[in-house]
Amino acid sequence: MAQSSTNASELNKNLLILHFTVFIWGFTSILGALITISAVQLVWYRVLIAMISLFFYFKFNKTAFKVSRKTFLKLFFTGALVGGHWILFFASIKLSTVPVTLVCLSSMTLFTAVLEPFINKKRISKLEIIAGLLIIAGIVTIFKFETQYTKGIIAGLLSALFASIFSIINSREVKNIQPAIISLYELIGAFFWATIYLLFTHGFNRAMYLKTADIGYLLLLGTVCTSLAYVAGVSVMRELSAFRVALITNLEPVYGILMSFLFFGDMNKMTTGFWVGALIILSTIFLFPVAKKQIQKRNSR
Repeated sequence: MAQSSTNASELNKNLLILHFTVFIWGFTSILGALITISAVQLVWYRVLIAMISLFFYFKFNKTAFKVSRKTFLKLFFTGALVGGHWILFFASIKLSTVPVTLVCLSSMTLFTAVLEPFINKKRISKLEIIAGLLIIAGIVTIFKFETQYTKGIIAGLLSALFASIFSIINSREVKNIQPAIISLYELIGAFFWATIYLLFTHGFNRAMYLKTADIGYLLLLGTVCTSLAYVAGVSVMRELSAFRVALITNLEPVYGILMSFLFFGDMNKMTTGFWVGALIILSTIFLFPVAKKQIQKRNSR
């Protein structure tokens, strides 16, 4: 009984951490819209600041962060997915609006429901697939009515796919490696690949010069919204499945859209079709845990 109580307490603690992390991620979209440089340049600065802050965290706490060559390479290449996710996320914001991007990110649930069983060799959950399909139905509804944002929607969906893959990978790695160490090496990978991209596309140009406001936004984005939130997001995967994390992450549109309304008044730009699609997606997010609990009760009888 005591063990069960401890497990429930640990689960609730991780859920609380994840909800707080998702709230911070919701604010990331606002910063992405406010920062004036391109998506790739923005990610380059973001990851650089996050890497430096994590490095000082390790030095301050005198924590060893060496890993084997095999582990380093695995995390380094996973960092390419992390960097790609962020670049596509901010590109989607600049090609559409904050609400459209955040709702597209909800497709991460379906990607995870399909990919996690294959990668982790688990049985496919029918309930998870149904939830994922409902979310896709919501996205299709938005696609139908928000045709002027087609490129932004495609970028948002690809961003969600990348996020799903690296979240599944991290859910396995966190069982053996400290979350902060995973975060550091994946950020190093993301920084390396973003740098290579900028070199080949001549992205290191005058556009890299930052305005005063951009510096403040990037510092907030790189420290609180990246190094702190990324470590927290990885750490909860010791107790929560990749799908559970993906499902709760879908609350990011709720927080982000509300903040988008407060900062930009973006709600006025959205059609009825957008709100119908968003309602389908958000209803699925909130009703999924209820349905899962009912099925578990029925099976335990």
